[in-house]
Amino acid sequence: MSLTPEDVNRIALLARLELSSTEQAAMLRQLNGFFGIVERMSAIDTRGVEPLFTPLSAVHAAALRLRDDEVSETDQRALNQRSAPVVEDGLFLVPKVVE
Repeated sequence: MSLTPEDVNRIALLARLELSSTEQAAMLRQLNGFFGIVERMSAIDTRGVEPLFTPLSAVHAAALRLRDDEVSETDQRALNQRSAPVVEDGLFLVPKVVE
């Protein structure tokens, strides 16, 4: 996948960035370089490879340090919502900002 200068202009517009022509050219090279790396990584056959839960497990055996899933704090919802302008049924109410 190779991006065009028009793609960079659209990305800059969506990100609300104002890029000079020099910056646009540099961004095009950087993005195309990134997508080139992604394409090379996608070409590698990873069938049968177990995912690592940490990169360190590729170097040496690493055990997960898991704890029991227990409630450790008291419910302070009402206290936390005291400063909110509008709360209903334990939920923050906010004005609609997207049409």
